[in-house]
Amino acid sequence: MKIVPAAEFDLRRDVEYGSDEQVTTVKKIVGDIKAEGDAALLRYTATLDRTTLEASQLRVTEDELQAAYSRVEESFVLAIRAAAVNIRTFHERQKRNSWMELQPDGGMLGQIIRPLRRVGVYVPGGKAAYPSSVLMNVIPAQVAGVPEIVMVTPPATGGKEGIDPYILVAAAEAGVTEIYRVGGAQAIAALAYGTESIASVDKICGPGNIYVALAKREVYGLVDIDSLAGPSEIVVLADETADPEYIAADLLSQAEHDELASAILVCTSEKLAEYVAAEVERQLSELPRQQIARASIENYGAIIVTDSIEAGIEVVNRLAPEHLEVMVQSPTEYLGLIENAGAIFLGPYSSEPVGDYFAGPNHIIPTNGTARFASPVDVDDFIKKSSLIQYSKQSLLQNASTIMELARREGLEGHARAIEVRVKKEGAQQPDSN
Repeated sequence: MKIVPAAEFDLRRDVEYGSDEQVTTVKKIVGDIKAEGDAALLRYTATLDRTTLEASQLRVTEDELQAAYSRVEESFVLAIRAAAVNIRTFHERQKRNSWMELQPDGGMLGQIIRPLRRVGVYVPGGKAAYPSSVLMNVIPAQVAGVPEIVMVTPPATGGKEGIDPYILVAAAEAGVTEIYRVGGAQAIAALAYGTESIASVDKICGPGNIYVALAKREVYGLVDIDSLAGPSEIVVLADETADPEYIAADLLSQAEHDELASAILVCTSEKLAEYVAAEVERQLSELPRQQIARASIENYGAIIVTDSIEAGIEVVNRLAPEHLEVMVQSPTEYLGLIENAGAIFLGPYSSEPVGDYFAGPNHIIPTNGTARFASPVDVDDFIKKSSLIQYSKQSLLQNASTIMELARREGLEGHARAIEVRVKKEGAQQPDSN
């Protein structure tokens, strides 16, 4: 790994969301699904996913879900169930309640919180299948009270046998209500516009390739989306007490995701930097996904040495990483100084995969520096809020002149008169409108 000056490194990158050709392709796919429904969906499934289906075969049956259990190890089912308990417990603490507050004059103000009605979850098939992401998308929606949670995934994530059975088992355990064997931009369009076989949703979430990301951007506004996520990132903040073997392993745990993933060490020790660089190389040689991880380390990996932990935290706050591990002697002492990080892992035993799979917090976290203003997926992503206003006659008459003053200063006479007509009707003295 290369050692670079702190001032010269910026984790944030100009993420190019597709070439002109890719954008054009996605616009056509989305337009065709909107216009033709199932016919276009089945056509693109045949040409892009090389899977010929009838409309009646799009939805995964209950028998297929049960058969998936026979194709996975019992240890996997137990692991998924244990992780689901932790994830559900954590997200239950995020639930909000509607509230209403009576005013002294008899009026009422409040906020009504309701779950979204129908949410679509995209589960990719590509370099790897991620059953854990099924849990992380579905469980917060379920905790929020979403009654219909729909999953779409390419028809051959598991090769010739169809959808990966681990994904199906995770979906069943999480409580997905419908599963469809469609992928790519065509699946996103189907969720947004609806087809004869797939009803439209209110929100689409879940990762995918560039065509999925472009399709989500294309339909945003008709439906809500989670985000346009960038490549995975990890920053490790360490001092001389940190174990270089642990650091190297954790850096590679993110580097193996994708050639574009970023793995950064910010430390206060030149010696530690040298040890970690050597350890990364040693562990790389034994990693099954070595080619992917090496490209990530060579192109987007770095070691930054600072004069102090405080200076290192300044670097961290500038980078605003997706994952931040704090491997210093007293990590909690510095927690208050960390402003920008999607998820913070304190101490040598809080390895990033603990959060990815089991601890409970969501592993769908803002990337590419957006932790400066964005947050991990949680229950709030699957609710909507309505403001509640019940004004009393007394309050309206008391505040009428102020409301009309503001309306007229904005040139909206109709707004002012909507108040004025009530003042006149109730026989109150006409306020001076000047």
